[in-house]
Amino acid sequence: MDFEYSDKVKGLQQRVTAFMEEHVYPNEHAFEAEVDANRKAGNAWLPTKVVEDLKVKAKAAGLWNLFLPDSEYGFGLTNLEYAPLAEIMGRSGLGPEAFNCSAPDTGNMETLVRYGTPEHHEKWLKPLLDGTIRSAFAMTEPAVASSDATNIESSILRDGDEYVINGRKWWTSGANDPRCKIMIFMGKTDPNHQNRHQQQSMILVPMDTPGVTVLRHLPVLGFDDAPHGHAEITFENVRVPASNILLGEGRGFEISQGRLGPGRIHHCMRLIGRAERALEMMCKRALSRTAFGRKIADQGVTRERIANARVMIDQARFLVLNAAYKMDTVGNKHAKQEIAMIKVVAPNMACQVIDWAMQVHGGGAMSDDFGLAHAYASARSLRFADGPDEVHRNAIAKEELARWLPRP
Repeated sequence: MDFEYSDKVKGLQQRVTAFMEEHVYPNEHAFEAEVDANRKAGNAWLPTKVVEDLKVKAKAAGLWNLFLPDSEYGFGLTNLEYAPLAEIMGRSGLGPEAFNCSAPDTGNMETLVRYGTPEHHEKWLKPLLDGTIRSAFAMTEPAVASSDATNIESSILRDGDEYVINGRKWWTSGANDPRCKIMIFMGKTDPNHQNRHQQQSMILVPMDTPGVTVLRHLPVLGFDDAPHGHAEITFENVRVPASNILLGEGRGFEISQGRLGPGRIHHCMRLIGRAERALEMMCKRALSRTAFGRKIADQGVTRERIANARVMIDQARFLVLNAAYKMDTVGNKHAKQEIAMIKVVAPNMACQVIDWAMQVHGGGAMSDDFGLAHAYASARSLRFADGPDEVHRNAIAKEELARWLPRP
C-alpha cells in the first residue's frame, strides 16, 4: 500500500489549509464571542453569523461536501484521499461545519445516500448537502447500557400506513440547534425476533413531529457545546409515514455498520488534526516561557512529552490511513477490525497529547483562553461516541482469537 498523497489531494490540502488560515482561525474568538452574547441574551442555540458566513465562503471556494465517496452527490474522494483534508479541518472546532463536513450530518448524509429513497433524497438529503438544515442521530438511551445496542428499548410499531414511535433518547447531538430538521431514530420493530440483531430498525423522524419533545441540553464536562449541543428527547406516540423506514424492518444493525464505519473514521481523522494543533501550541508555549531559570522547552520532562506526542500522533495517523485504505479496497464490513483499532487509539492519543499541552500552558489551560480545555472535553467524549473503548477492544480481541479457533 502507498500512502503518498496524489497531486489532486496535495492541491486540496493547500486550498483547505489556506482557507483555514485566512478565514477559520481568525474567526474562532469571534465565534465564541457571538455564542456567548447569544447565551447571555437567553438563547445559546441560535446559529452564528460567523459560521454561516464561513459556509458561504467555503462553498464559493469549491471546498464543500468533501467527505462523500462513491456518490453522485459528493466530491468524489476516497476515504484515503479525504483523511488528510479532514485532519486539517479538525484542527479547529469551526472547521468541519464550515466545509459542511461535520458530525452527525456527514454520517446521516451517507446513510441517506446509501439507504434512502429518492423521496428521502429530495426532502432531506439535498437540503443537508446544501447546508441549509442540520440533522441528528437518536440512538443512545438513558435507561439501558446502550454500548450494547441490542438493549435499546424504544419502539417503532407499524399502524397501517404509519409507524408509531415511543422512547427516550439522550446524547442526540445537534437536536438543540434550530436548524436541525430531521433525525435518524433507532428502535425495535420486532422485540421478539429470535435474532437479536434483527429486532431493530432505523426510521426518519422530522423534529417538528407532534410528540417529539426536547427535554434539555446535556453539557460535556461543563461545556454546553452551543449552538450544536447534545439533547435528551422523549418520543410519545410519534407518528411518521411508513415510507420513512430505512431499508426495511429489522435492518437497523445492517445500516449502523454502513453508517458508523465512516462516522468513526471521520472522528479519528479530525482528532489527529486537533492533536497536531495541541502539539504545536505546546512547542510554542514551551519555547516562550521560562521556569526555574530555563525555558520550559529545555526541561527534560517537556522534551520527553513532545517526543512521545509526535510518535503517538504519527502512529495514529498511519493506523487511520490504513483503515481508510481497507475501507476503500475491501469495504467497511471487512475493515471492521481496523476501524475498531483507530476508534480506540485516536481518542486516547488526542486526550493524552492535549493533556500534555495543558500542562505546559499551566493554569491558563483550565480557562477558555487557549481552547485546550474544550478540546480535551471533546476528545474525551469521543471515547464514548460511536461505541466506547471497551466495546471496540472486545471486538478487536474476538477477531484475534478467531484466528486460532479450530476450523470446522
